[in-house]
Amino acid sequence: MQIESLRKIVQDVDAAPNLHAALEVMVQLVAEAMETEVCSVYLLDERNQRYILMASVGLNADSVGEVSLSTTEGLVGLVGQREEIVSLEDASSHPRFRYLPETGEERYSAFLGVPIMYRRKVMGVMVVQHRERRAFSEAAESFLVTLCAQLSGAIAHAHAVGQVDVFRKPNSASSPQVFQGVSGAGGIAIGRAVVLYPPADLSLVPDRKIDDVKSELVVFKDALEIVRKDIRDLDEKMQKALLEDERALFSVYLRMLDDHALPAEINAKIKAGNWAQGAVRAVIDQHTAHFAQMKDEYLRERVADLRDLGRRLLARLQASDSQHREIGEESILIGEEISTAMLVELPLDNVAAIVTTEGAANSHMVIVARALGIPTVIGVTELPTTSLDDVEMIVDAHQGRIFVHPIRQLRQRYKEIQKEEQQAAQDLKAYERRETITPDGHVMPLYVNTGLMIDVIRGAQRGAKGVGLYRSEIPFMLRERFPGEEEQRLIYRQQLSHFAGKPVVMRTLDIGADKDLPYFSIEEENAALGWRGIRFTLDHPEIFSAQMRAMLKASIGLNNLHILFPMITSVSEVEESLYLLDRSLHEVQEEEQVKINKPKVGVMIEVPSVLSIIDELSELVDFFSVGSNDLTQYLLAVDRNNPRVATLYNHYHPAVLRTLNQLVKRCRELDRPVSICGEMAGDPGTAALMMAMGFNALSMSSSNILKVRKALIQIPLTEAQQLLAEVLKMDNPAVIRSWVEMFMVNKGLGSLIKPAQKSLG
Repeated sequence: MQIESLRKIVQDVDAAPNLHAALEVMVQLVAEAMETEVCSVYLLDERNQRYILMASVGLNADSVGEVSLSTTEGLVGLVGQREEIVSLEDASSHPRFRYLPETGEERYSAFLGVPIMYRRKVMGVMVVQHRERRAFSEAAESFLVTLCAQLSGAIAHAHAVGQVDVFRKPNSASSPQVFQGVSGAGGIAIGRAVVLYPPADLSLVPDRKIDDVKSELVVFKDALEIVRKDIRDLDEKMQKALLEDERALFSVYLRMLDDHALPAEINAKIKAGNWAQGAVRAVIDQHTAHFAQMKDEYLRERVADLRDLGRRLLARLQASDSQHREIGEESILIGEEISTAMLVELPLDNVAAIVTTEGAANSHMVIVARALGIPTVIGVTELPTTSLDDVEMIVDAHQGRIFVHPIRQLRQRYKEIQKEEQQAAQDLKAYERRETITPDGHVMPLYVNTGLMIDVIRGAQRGAKGVGLYRSEIPFMLRERFPGEEEQRLIYRQQLSHFAGKPVVMRTLDIGADKDLPYFSIEEENAALGWRGIRFTLDHPEIFSAQMRAMLKASIGLNNLHILFPMITSVSEVEESLYLLDRSLHEVQEEEQVKINKPKVGVMIEVPSVLSIIDELSELVDFFSVGSNDLTQYLLAVDRNNPRVATLYNHYHPAVLRTLNQLVKRCRELDRPVSICGEMAGDPGTAALMMAMGFNALSMSSSNILKVRKALIQIPLTEAQQLLAEVLKMDNPAVIRSWVEMFMVNKGLGSLIKPAQKSLG
């Protein structure tokens, strides 16, 4: 019975168009399922540190949205403070009971409160109450805990897309607001928001003011006519396949699209100043909320039909609208998630910053943004994206802080900080032509990670000794199909030519996990452990061989190509890859009638299993390259793209540092060079530790080369080795990070490690 009730409640809540509707549905259904007289939900207003009654059945209706308790007040506050269940047979006798006459809850004795937790954070409290004194069963507690776990994600998402306001007196649209996220790529940006949203996703469509109402009405009318025609065509197509009763849905759709039905309301929203897409979302949300609360099963089922109609209208509007792709100067991109492909197809010179409500600090998009020097903040779960289009914002990506509608004084202060950073960047230019040599004479080669031509140009300008990692998947992401061999050859030739006489390490196609191709999506429950990297290319030798042939042809006359195999987990994968490489080499030499020197071949060390077969691999390859992002992820069993566990992903973890130290020692014994091309190489603090370990080269984003060079030029190798010896004895990542930061500050390099010290707050 309770399992069936639970499923029904979850389904009905999922069907609700927004959080307010979901809460109203949930409290009613929970009270019925648990046979209690009261069910209430209190949400936490973090700014005021108060729990606000947001939905209730059983308490006085007028108290909803008006009654609130501080986080240390009443039984609700007790549940939040303890972060655990509170169950009482006689609530009024408890010392923490707080009498609120406007709710009418003095009539109820039994009390069961459960915290609504999201990522170790209390979002609110759900309470059920009963008039009679009675003990709630363990099954009842489990039932409520399960529901709260389901509800927590919905609350976080609602905050993210602006579908809920827990304030008793909401701020006006232009009131200053501050939101907190996680820094992905440091920097400061001041600009106006441009909301990016995926096709046909109603929930993420922002409101947008329009000046030309007549034109917008015409745009909607055209889309409406196309949708009507589509539905008539479907009806005609299904005449022979479906009975007349089964085709009744199409008639329902057409009635909903009658000029006097939904379109009339949408037109009214447009005339009030909202663009067509926002008007469609608003009307569909309003009707689905109303239908979802109806007890008539037939009417409740119309929710899905309404949503389908909304998506059809939205898709047609989007098909004729390119406005959301046109961004002006100093644009701050806002979205739930922004993919690498979505980012790089935009005019990057106009992108001032990126802010997302989802994602993780080492996702592929963030890595690319970091390489491009674009300030990025991710995981801003409470950001009301739908109401931010064209709003002025400040992005402090050092601290992961977003200021919406900033006051003049704040804007002025951040402009001063921008000038300071620009001056610091100008000062770093003095290091462009310097060699990376420590005070005691140790030479530390710095390479650049590339993917776009801007990386190549900046890397060469900043004195990179070569390309330590060319991400060959980037050109694949920018196309609508797999690029042909000649297309690839031209791209690779550019990379190799710009660094003629210097090594260019080209990683073979590495897709999967967080690197999707727009035309070849890989849907997996656990993508990080799935079909990615070498696993994909060995399953598609036609794609793999074409890529290697293109690389070999591009290298003719330059002879600076090195090939790197990603996501290797076994000797057999390397053997099979080498066989395909040798075959491609033979074919290209015959076709081109030219002798090609076989490129040096390396293996990426990303998967812990490789560490135990390093001896066998050293007999097959010429070098190793550590991908510290994935190696850290797999060593710590932390999905680096999962914001729920993002705080556990830490390069300073002793397991990561000790593993890398042992690896370098073994590579030296095997006489195989080893470099590191992950994000650890580009952080001045960890770069000093990598130098101390004995890595042969560090490869990083072009935006980090000068910072790392400045740091290493001022740190003697002997002092870095002493620092390494100290931190390898430590067992706490936070302590290790603090120790390294203190070392950097004492060397006069604190600004390179903690630029956030220059920011406000």
